[in-house]
Amino acid sequence: MIFDDVTAVWNQFNLTERTIEHLWMFSIALTISVILGIILGIILYQHKKYAEPALNGLNALETFPDMALLVLLIPVAGIGEVPTIIACIIYSLLPVTRNTYTGLVSVRPEILEAGTAIGLTEADIVRNIRIPVSLPMIAGGIRIAIVFTMGIVTLGGIIGAGGLGAPLQTGIVLLLPDVIIVTGLWVGILAVIFDGCAGMIEKRLTVRYGEW
Repeated sequence: MIFDDVTAVWNQFNLTERTIEHLWMFSIALTISVILGIILGIILYQHKKYAEPALNGLNALETFPDMALLVLLIPVAGIGEVPTIIACIIYSLLPVTRNTYTGLVSVRPEILEAGTAIGLTEADIVRNIRIPVSLPMIAGGIRIAIVFTMGIVTLGGIIGAGGLGAPLQTGIVLLLPDVIIVTGLWVGILAVIFDGCAGMIEKRLTVRYGEW
């Protein structure tokens, strides 16, 4: 009986297609966030005097209500996927940037001394020591970004972004509890799956580099 109800909701609201849309936006937003976050973290490491104001600025953006941000982006980016992806990037940039920067500056001094002793330049130390040792912390930042991105992509259904947020919004507006439950649970399952995968990667990196 429950399986039939879930199947009916799934087929009626095209949740397979909606899932593909959802994961498409999620993948784009997360990929851009990770790339920009790591690059920005490395830049802040190289220019430490800008690190505190930059991270404070990102933290201020993080405290801005996500729904309000989506609404404010509409005059600039229109409605649909673009403002949703931009909002995801804004919210996900902080954890990746912060963890990248923190990882780079937190390498144990004895490891750096060993690198200097064997003749490594500063660039070599960053590439061969600081970045590898920072990977577990960077993975932790990406794990947080995954949760943020999944949530905001879902919220993007309110401004016509499609994805799983669209049927969820329909269920809320029309008071359809079956749609709300099925779609909400599926979004939750996806978030748990991606978070679990990121957690496994983080543990492997910690085992590999955590004792450096």
